[in-house]
Amino acid sequence: MKLIDGKAIADQIKQEIAAEVADIKAAGGKIPHLAVIIVGHDGGSETYVAHKVKSCEQVGFKSTKICFEADVTEETLLEQIDALNKDADVDGFIVQLPLPKHISEQKVIEAIDYRKDVDGFHPINVGRTSIGLPSFVSATPAGIMELLKRYEIETSGKHCVVIGRSNIVGKPVTSLMMQKAYPGDATVTICHSRTKNLKEITLQADIIIAAMGSPKFLKADMVKDGAVIIDVGTTRVPAPDTKTGFKLTGDVDFENVAPKCSYITPVPGGVGPMTICSLMKNTLLAGKKEVYK
Repeated sequence: MKLIDGKAIADQIKQEIAAEVADIKAAGGKIPHLAVIIVGHDGGSETYVAHKVKSCEQVGFKSTKICFEADVTEETLLEQIDALNKDADVDGFIVQLPLPKHISEQKVIEAIDYRKDVDGFHPINVGRTSIGLPSFVSATPAGIMELLKRYEIETSGKHCVVIGRSNIVGKPVTSLMMQKAYPGDATVTICHSRTKNLKEITLQADIIIAAMGSPKFLKADMVKDGAVIIDVGTTRVPAPDTKTGFKLTGDVDFENVAPKCSYITPVPGGVGPMTICSLMKNTLLAGKKEVYK
């Protein structure tokens, strides 16, 4: 069993991005600029945003953080998005999700200029990704593909089972695993809460991507020997013996599943760090105008 070290790969990618930014700077070019909008004080969201701002510093990007209270009106938020769309200095920006109930997430996502949508959530980017055109690929799926690539895991002709059909992970990663590319060329089955005979399906899988947000859902008796397991789940579960009072737990019963696998991602330290460095890669592409001229 080999552990897929997302943190080590993310650090490597950040160094590659930092070297490229240093070259841009030396040539007198424009430094990529990422803006982040956060609404309210959700603990998880604040932590993610802090990591994103820190990553910008590490790679040499310019970053701007815009904070609103949870009672901000949808109209005010959309006005801020419009201002960032028009700001020539901002190459890419994201609105940290989830948003308060009174704001339509879909309306917010569609208001972002797709050429600055470095989260890859805009329908234009989602559509272009699904048919293999250049696009900003959603950060978590892009991070998963990068891990498979850097660990040289064979995907062509393999049976990949994706558990979870979210717009953020399940659907886009299914699309990417089917593309005529490497990683890709897999036969993909997508499963979800209404799937019958789930265990029968997962037992046939060469690669399982678990992304349903259900702690320790995937058990050892659902996995065949030698399978590759990518665990996208990050659920906070109470852990009284820790300093914070909780710990991050994946969708995979790691302790019992790991011995059966050829490769597996841990939680934390697997897919998580890759998500932020994929956002950095998208911001670099946006700054260089490589996806949309």
